[in-house]
Amino acid sequence: MILQKVINRIEIQSEYKDFVDKYIDHILAEFKDKIHSIYMCGSIPKGTATPFKSDADFTIVCMNTKVVDHERLSKIKDRLLEEYPVLTKIDTTICSMDDVLSKPNEWGFWVKIICVCIYGHDVGEEVPPILISPAFILDLNKETKEEVVRIHRLLSNANDNTMKTRYIKGYSKRLIRALYSLVLVDTGVWQDDFSMMKNAIVNYCEIDSALVDYLYACYLDCNSVCVEEFLAIADEVYSYFENALNAMAASRTSLD
Repeated sequence: MILQKVINRIEIQSEYKDFVDKYIDHILAEFKDKIHSIYMCGSIPKGTATPFKSDADFTIVCMNTKVVDHERLSKIKDRLLEEYPVLTKIDTTICSMDDVLSKPNEWGFWVKIICVCIYGHDVGEEVPPILISPAFILDLNKETKEEVVRIHRLLSNANDNTMKTRYIKGYSKRLIRALYSLVLVDTGVWQDDFSMMKNAIVNYCEIDSALVDYLYACYLDCNSVCVEEFLAIADEVYSYFENALNAMAASRTSLD
């Protein structure tokens, strides 16, 4: 079964069009010919963004990631957030052409399936069709453990309530996405709607549904979540995920 693109048509709402155009203009003015192409994912290109609740997610593809200075990029973000308070935050992911083309089940998946091109030539078109398989799911989760360890540490050490809620929401999203990757063989599609992700996980995973419901509730509203309780449940969920991934890897090895 071949994975299909999440966003087939760009439908940016009127209140975000000027912002997206300015983001592109600022990036090109700052980094000039170093940029190969720019992409978006999430609610804004889908046309489902909610003013003052939705954020903006960009991906920049360039020949060499070192050419994009993160401090200059951060200044662009800060200026635009000031000008467009309708946004909660702006995230920008940077990757190289080589990342996309040499890692089709990782960066290739991100650009080809999750993102939609808003400037330049869509390098995702050069990525071969992505077949849903254990090999793909394993490749997709190569960095999951590292990411989970990182965000676990950040949340454990966070003293500011704003940062705590941000880390809890991010951690919840990361774990829900990881669990959802396990059921791709059953669903046949990549969802970016977290309620549909949650339902699919409950339907197809053997994990305790109460744990999934808890994560989803934290993703929706984490203002009053106890950090210690959340970390304990997150650890339990990740343990399930890691065991399932290891079983998948062992099964694949035995068939080779």
